[in-house]
Amino acid sequence: MPGFFTSIALGWPYLLVVLLVGYLLGSIPFGLILTQLAGLGDIRKIGSGSIGATNVLRTGNKALAATTLLLDAAKGAAAVLVARHLFYYGPLAEIAAGAGAFLGHLFPLWLKFRGGKGVATALGILLPIAWEVVLIACAVWLLVALVWRYSSLAALIAAAVAPVAAWFLPDVSYEVSGLVLFLAVVIWLRHHENIRRLLKGEESRIRLGGSKSKAT
Repeated sequence: MPGFFTSIALGWPYLLVVLLVGYLLGSIPFGLILTQLAGLGDIRKIGSGSIGATNVLRTGNKALAATTLLLDAAKGAAAVLVARHLFYYGPLAEIAAGAGAFLGHLFPLWLKFRGGKGVATALGILLPIAWEVVLIACAVWLLVALVWRYSSLAALIAAAVAPVAAWFLPDVSYEVSGLVLFLAVVIWLRHHENIRRLLKGEESRIRLGGSKSKAT
């Protein structure tokens, strides 16, 4: 760990540049862009106001929601891969780029820092650096969603399981485990409204064969 902090202390200007590049990639609001191109208006004016795939689903266009999900994940993965191939500072550059992409999606400069909740982007970030964690998180999400039929609950439990999985998986470094924990904590914080609705029994369930009545 001392080497980790020493690397940050010596390379912080470089890592800051990588962080900013990741932020710019992550801040591309695909949900907003796609819905406007499709003539569906401003996604921020419906549902939760989020630019993520779940809120896009409220438009009734499942294909558009799926495309948003894939692109939001892809921009997270792209940030990490750009750092891996175009920058040199070991895994720290990938972690900085991933964190930047995540923050860019949550707080995009162009949208007055009002973005999505980060689940798809987090999965994309982890895919190139900890695919085992992504596999476990997706399996947990699917299991919880099938049993309890709450998309938000599935996302919250999957996010909680991810850092535990990262800690015990032998191929995942301490630095990446720290990133996974950061992503999970922020995802929980971003779902505070969903948590409140779950506790009150007011959260909408997943409708098999149909769209969800409320965005998560």
